[in-house]
Amino acid sequence: MTSEELLQRVRKIEIKTHGLSRNIFAGEYHSQFKGRGMAFSEVREYQPGDDVRAIDWNVTARMNRPYVKIYEEERELTVMLLVDVSGSRNFGTINQMKRDTMAEVAATLAFSTIENNDKVGVIFFSDKVEKFIPPKKGKSHVLHIIRELLSFEPEHAGTDINAALEFLTNAQKRRCTAFLISDLMDPKLVENRKKERSTQSTVAPVVIASRKHDLSTIQIYDRRDAEMPNVGLLKVKDPETGARVWTDTALPSVRNAYGQAWRDQQDALELMYTKTGMNHISIRTDEDYVKALMRLFAH
Repeated sequence: MTSEELLQRVRKIEIKTHGLSRNIFAGEYHSQFKGRGMAFSEVREYQPGDDVRAIDWNVTARMNRPYVKIYEEERELTVMLLVDVSGSRNFGTINQMKRDTMAEVAATLAFSTIENNDKVGVIFFSDKVEKFIPPKKGKSHVLHIIRELLSFEPEHAGTDINAALEFLTNAQKRRCTAFLISDLMDPKLVENRKKERSTQSTVAPVVIASRKHDLSTIQIYDRRDAEMPNVGLLKVKDPETGARVWTDTALPSVRNAYGQAWRDQQDALELMYTKTGMNHISIRTDEDYVKALMRLFAH
């Protein structure tokens, strides 16, 4: 991609996603995420109607009468986008590839943050953290993020959700709002699910991250990720391992096994969501992602 082509794509995605964030998502974003981060302000004497869960028992014991902790909404929110740049994003059968939908969703969220004068940062990950853009404010910063979303090429092709979430936990000390944007094709999810284990290797970092931050998952997938069409003999390539194999898609057993692999992955994700209680949505590349994001903000 030439510099001129990149600038044209940046401008196109800016026009589309900036308009969405300004006209549709600004209010929902603010009401859903603003104020989730609460900073301690003061301790005052208990008053009828106060939440008993806010009682400061140490002060209460010293003063021999109940006192409660008062919190104020943090005026500034930090949003972190964890964007999957593994090989499987380079796939799409209708309209556009998964990487394009990921870029548009991430750009819309980024523009929503600057509409509310918040900071936004990005973690690009494959089977390792490929690039970290620290959170900052401003339109120029968001345009830099969009350029990276469109042009960044990773060194690795695999997927490791652990690596991204562990990096988030270590790099972002204060509570933030985080969005994991990925097709979620991490083989560890299914491996652990099949072994009937607690999915500790993948879920543990998710549990830690979801307790420390407001973590939501946005799954981007293609319709052919879920089902294989009957198109006869086909040579397919695994985008993350590079392995190539001839497959007879006319065989029902082949198509059924492919569909079962997808269902196993979704079962593993449901287990992860149950363990963490995180908000999550799925967006298919040929569907309107606006409605899905609206649902996420409405949770």
